[in-house]
Amino acid sequence: MLAANRENGEIKLKKKRLIVGITGASGSIYGLTLLKALNAVDQIEIHLIVSGSARYIFNEEIGEDALDKAVSLSHFYYDIKDLAASVSSGSFKTDGMIIAPCSAKTLSAVANSYGNNLICRAADVVLKERRQLVLLFRETPLNLGHIENMDKVTRMGGVILPPVPAFYNKPESLDDIINHSIGKALDLFSVEHNLYKRWGPGVDKS
Repeated sequence: MLAANRENGEIKLKKKRLIVGITGASGSIYGLTLLKALNAVDQIEIHLIVSGSARYIFNEEIGEDALDKAVSLSHFYYDIKDLAASVSSGSFKTDGMIIAPCSAKTLSAVANSYGNNLICRAADVVLKERRQLVLLFRETPLNLGHIENMDKVTRMGGVILPPVPAFYNKPESLDDIINHSIGKALDLFSVEHNLYKRWGPGVDKS
């Protein structure tokens, strides 16, 4: 649920402010789907950062206009090299950050507080300010370095959410599988959505 405050006798919804990072791991469709889902929800302010490698992956996996589409779905878009951007400071309040997909390189940088670009710096800020950080880590199989870096991020308060498909909701398309992972990420920020069918065995006899 979104927070609300009362002003002049009227209840106004307080916007959620979320940072979205898209890195060069395979799976740029996760980033684009996340942006579409957030854009469909009122009162969410989207701050987007796309890595240089992600630009190439967008073209290879989705199409030449995919990156332009992603940018159009954000409210604020930042250059990956702009370490003076608002999202690089803890004084700029946000509700957290989702990196989708998250590459092994970015995971390593976040795990070791290496803010060499704006995605990694923004993630470091989110962690130090005790805000919600979710990484859709897109790599398999895993080596020990990956596992140790996931452990570090988890100990710092981040959430590792590999885009692992579920089958209890009987997916009928690739979109169904992608939507489930994005829906799980949005659940962590209490963002309402209908991206997947939730588990609910039994019959309500009330």
